[in-house]
Amino acid sequence: MKLPSCAAALMAAVLFASLTGVSEASAARMADAEALPSVNMEAAVKAAQIDPRRPDSTLTPGAKASVLLIEQALRDRRLLDAKWVDGYFGTTTVAAYANYQKSLGLSGLDANGLPGKTSLTKLGTGRFKVSDIIDPGTRVSTGAFVVNARTRSMLAEAKRLLGRDLKLDQGSYNPGGDPTSAGTHDGGGVIDVSVKGMNSATRTAAVRALRLVGFAAWLRSPQQDDWPWHIHAAAISDTSLSGQAQHQIGDYYLGLNGLAGRGPDDGPKVTIRTWEEYQRR
Repeated sequence: MKLPSCAAALMAAVLFASLTGVSEASAARMADAEALPSVNMEAAVKAAQIDPRRPDSTLTPGAKASVLLIEQALRDRRLLDAKWVDGYFGTTTVAAYANYQKSLGLSGLDANGLPGKTSLTKLGTGRFKVSDIIDPGTRVSTGAFVVNARTRSMLAEAKRLLGRDLKLDQGSYNPGGDPTSAGTHDGGGVIDVSVKGMNSATRTAAVRALRLVGFAAWLRSPQQDDWPWHIHAAAISDTSLSGQAQHQIGDYYLGLNGLAGRGPDDGPKVTIRTWEEYQRR
């Protein structure tokens, strides 16, 4: 049946108004999202590794604004006392963030106190948006060992820079593995590299290559502990790091050797970069 012209015109007007309303509402939501401040995830995660290991209250460069937004959100959830809202991602803030992760039903490595993509996005709902996201990726195999996709990519690039293969003695996600590792391999991002067949110069070159692509890496010797010669490497800012590995990376930034005695760094000097920073260089 053909509608009278006036009725058809009325229906068209109603439909146009409805579509316009939806469009305007969508545009308003987009504008609101754009107006939110931004948390730089790379900066926040870096601070969460370094600040707890500092001997003072020096702030991690470039991280203060992002850390403050995170701390304010934790404060408003009554997980962090107001006196700790200071832009310093120290042990108290790490513990508060871990409790927030647990409140989401997360556990284990997903509640390690480092801001992960999922938890940080949820914390920021209506408060801030998240930029410069770090994603360790899925667990994958490399040889006989398990790592994550980010670590595998980093290792492949280190091999390319070195111009030779790097074989692993130990991978990641290995809780209760080698007791001399003190739990560093319990999470993601941590590997041990074999130095079998390498001379002194090649060992140093391998450590340098690993450091260049974003690992905190050191050559370990039998004189240090009950272990054979090997290279220990932890991927900076891997959000699935164990607590012990987080501490090692913080110490690396502070010029230390990543061991319990916290001696001076004994490896080749390079500009410290994360994997993401290396890719942007």
